[in-house]
Amino acid sequence: MVRFLVTGVGGPAGSSLARQLMDRGHWVLGVDMQAVDTRSADMVARVSRSGAPGYLWELRGLIAQHGIHVVVPTVSDELVLVSEAKDDLAPGVRVVVADAAPVRTANDKFHTMTCLHTAGVDVPPFGLPSSFDSVHHAMDVLGGPLVVKPRVSRGGRGVQLLERLMDGGARAAHAWAMADDTCIVQRFVPGTEYAPVLHRTGTGTDVVVVLEKTALKEGRVGNAVSVRRSEASADRDVAALAVSAVEALGLQGPVDIDIRRMPDGTPVVLEVNARFGANSAHAPELLDSVLRVHALEQLSGRNA
Repeated sequence: MVRFLVTGVGGPAGSSLARQLMDRGHWVLGVDMQAVDTRSADMVARVSRSGAPGYLWELRGLIAQHGIHVVVPTVSDELVLVSEAKDDLAPGVRVVVADAAPVRTANDKFHTMTCLHTAGVDVPPFGLPSSFDSVHHAMDVLGGPLVVKPRVSRGGRGVQLLERLMDGGARAAHAWAMADDTCIVQRFVPGTEYAPVLHRTGTGTDVVVVLEKTALKEGRVGNAVSVRRSEASADRDVAALAVSAVEALGLQGPVDIDIRRMPDGTPVVLEVNARFGANSAHAPELLDSVLRVHALEQLSGRNA
């Protein structure tokens, strides 16, 4: 039995991963900054927010106290911090996260879009609010309704869809006035939305599964309420785009991506998350691949 520490166990990504690990017979310590139902993992501990000065030391204490073998971060806020510390977080403990440099790029949506665009990976037209004189100017330049969202965020929080409304766009203009360059603005992409999940190793992409989002929390934007596995032949272009994005960013490990189709059917990358996502249970081969690559079957045998 391998002993895991999964962060963000109160959120959709962490809780899903914890359940998958327990179903495979592993022991899971779930941590979260909020009080969490103790049924979410074998044991639950409350920790400080990831930006707190002592956060990593809290994790180190829990690792030592509970004999943890593997740490899996699932919270966007902490990915850069944990990736920077992964080699010395605790002796002999594996940390399932990519190296710090690509994680930093993926953690900032503007930097992500810039990197992918430069590498020739399809993305929607995008920019920073300061690049435009007004919301109408941005709509004209980017080619239609807009999505404004934090460059660094957790899930779908803070995402706004701005359109020319019946009031002449007053509401959109007001929302635009509240945005600054901590946000990114993208052209709204109206087509089918996908959430491909991947596992990339040093030798290539071991797993890529395309999940289609069938309902969104906010209707036209937001987190997925439900997904379904897509037939490989139907959305092969989405899978290929997801692989290209991960390779361009230099990410390894589990990755969760948002992709939509433009009006002409072309898929474009909306954002990239360098972690397990909320929908990973719909692609169990993702976790299987991570466990295999980290040689956790052998570790499980030694610690059974």
